[in-house]
Amino acid sequence: MNDSSWGAPPAAGQAGYWGPTDRGPVQGAAPAGPAYDAPEAQQTRPMPIVPDVPAYGGDQDDDRGAARLSGPLFRHQPPHTRSHDTPQARPSEAAPQNPEPMPDAPQPAPQPQKKSAGRDLSAAIGVGVGLGVVIVASLFIVKALFVGVIAVAVVVGLWELTKRLEERKGVKAPVVPLALGGAAMVVAGYVRGAEGAWVSMALTALAVLVWRMTEPPEGYLKDVTAGVFAAFYVPFLATFVAMMLTADDGPWRVLTFLLLTVVSDTGAYAVGWRFGKHKLAPRISPGKTREGLLGAVSFAMVAGALCMQFLIDDGIWWQGLLLGLAVAASATLGDLGESMIKRDLGIKDMGTLLPGHGGIMDRLDSLLPTAPVVWLLLVLFVGSG
Repeated sequence: MNDSSWGAPPAAGQAGYWGPTDRGPVQGAAPAGPAYDAPEAQQTRPMPIVPDVPAYGGDQDDDRGAARLSGPLFRHQPPHTRSHDTPQARPSEAAPQNPEPMPDAPQPAPQPQKKSAGRDLSAAIGVGVGLGVVIVASLFIVKALFVGVIAVAVVVGLWELTKRLEERKGVKAPVVPLALGGAAMVVAGYVRGAEGAWVSMALTALAVLVWRMTEPPEGYLKDVTAGVFAAFYVPFLATFVAMMLTADDGPWRVLTFLLLTVVSDTGAYAVGWRFGKHKLAPRISPGKTREGLLGAVSFAMVAGALCMQFLIDDGIWWQGLLLGLAVAASATLGDLGESMIKRDLGIKDMGTLLPGHGGIMDRLDSLLPTAPVVWLLLVLFVGSG
């Protein structure tokens, strides 16, 4: 091919001419021109080929490899107009680029919201008073009857805890050995003291391990781990209440333990609800505040001084201040620990047995970790007799 083949288009009858009767161009001929008349074809310049531009709103992968022309399709068509440019295809040209902002409509002033307790207070107070009557009556009439109350509370608490673990986490802690071992643990603590409590705890854990062997091995480790945790968390800690009862002034020690825990919770609630602004542990329990903790400490220390001075044999008021401080700390930690468990399970209450309170475990949350603290401090202050 020589260089002259890229010059002007050949005339009719010459080599490379592509007439209306030809089937194609002759090899070596110049590229065919547009299908216009010859005078107009000589005035038309070749159109450059530009990269593909996907249609508005289309997928670039669908248009890959498809050639598009950037020049006008006809001579009299404006250069900036293409066949695919329609008002529907170019929404950016349909609306002004810089519209004037509309003035904001006046917003109504927010109405102040009243603080709510979150529970039915009338039902909660009624249930609390009823439980108090049962506890005090059994505590001062027959000590063994109160031990039975503790055992029943332990069994119900274990049932609630294991049921929630199975429902929310698929963990099947053996309920039968836990219930039997838990009740036996409370009785052993009352009869044999700390030694009996530890032996019963070990035997209950062993029973959980053996009982779970009767089922398939899948999930064995998590089931027995949950069972041992439940045995320690509920019946073993409750055993210290039974051990308090063995002293000569045992009913008054148990009553002091219950009063201080209730007063601590009440002080935290009252002060936190009225003055609480700074969160204590927002990720665990958003409702608890630092002001509420100060209220719990203040109320419990005053109540502790009064109880040690007037209820406990050989007790001194300043010992009650320390006792109240320890109770406020342990009760708060116990409440936070229970909240941590419920948040992990994704539930609000452990049960619905007590209207206005939830379940038994929702009332034992601050009592269980406080029991060994009160038992130990009373033994140090006034002895175990």
